[in-house]
Amino acid sequence: MKILVTGASGFLGKTLCPFLQAQGHHVVELNSKICDLTKGVSLDQFNIERFDQIYHLAAWTQAGDFCLRHPGEQWIINQKINTHVLDWWQKSQPQAKLIAIGTSCSYDPAFPLSEENYLKGTPIDSLLTYGMTKRMLLYGLKALSKQFGLEYLYVVPSTLYGPNYHTDDRQLHFIFDLIRKFINGVRKDDPVILWGDGEQKRELIHVDDFVGALVSLTATAKNTVVNIGSGKEHSIKEFAQMISSSVGYPFEKVQFDLTKYVGARSKVLSIERLLSLVPSFNPKELKLGLEETIDWFAKDYASIER
Repeated sequence: MKILVTGASGFLGKTLCPFLQAQGHHVVELNSKICDLTKGVSLDQFNIERFDQIYHLAAWTQAGDFCLRHPGEQWIINQKINTHVLDWWQKSQPQAKLIAIGTSCSYDPAFPLSEENYLKGTPIDSLLTYGMTKRMLLYGLKALSKQFGLEYLYVVPSTLYGPNYHTDDRQLHFIFDLIRKFINGVRKDDPVILWGDGEQKRELIHVDDFVGALVSLTATAKNTVVNIGSGKEHSIKEFAQMISSSVGYPFEKVQFDLTKYVGARSKVLSIERLLSLVPSFNPKELKLGLEETIDWFAKDYASIER
């Protein structure tokens, strides 16, 4: 198959593209340097191509408090990106199946985080803008599918982790930030200060497991929303204890800053729909995945050190 991937240089894209290529597919990889999706004509260069699938991974966001500091920009930039991709899909690639990445930020934590609740209620205020742009992406997919008969899949990931995380100048997702802090604690004797009281809970899914599930779903599921996660959550304190044990940093030295932003207190996705569609799904055991990620991080320390 011929497949186009937006956001190909991101963490997910760097795992997805080689996976698809290993299956024998021809993959066209896009990033912002070669295709600025905020411009309406950016995709016209591919009009003569005929794609079987389009994976839309591109989004303008970062981890941490980025959403708090850039709500207006996030709305405008992500709406442009998503609208231009949807418009090009409908006009130039209607034969292609579009696979789009949502966000758990779109969920209202007052409801169970299952797919039927994705568009209900209101995302938490600190993540509202980004969460709503992802909801609008889903509304766009639904509308184009209804009017023009287009086929799509919309998946909602929990936090991805694993080797080869992007190390450019941006805020790190919580698990990579934790690993960096503990390694700095060992190598530079820096104090390890964690945001919040450590009781906030998060779910992780290894990027390899996510990609495997995503490609399996793409082959069978259509015009639906599917969560992809491990189905298990752990507190930040638990993650910190595992990492401190792995790198040899005394956990009793860890400090907690109660003044810092922590986001949602709990975030674990329901994966019943995923398990019904991909019964063989069996994500990597967390301890093994963390050890693999820590080993990679330690080896690549020079480029990640802050």
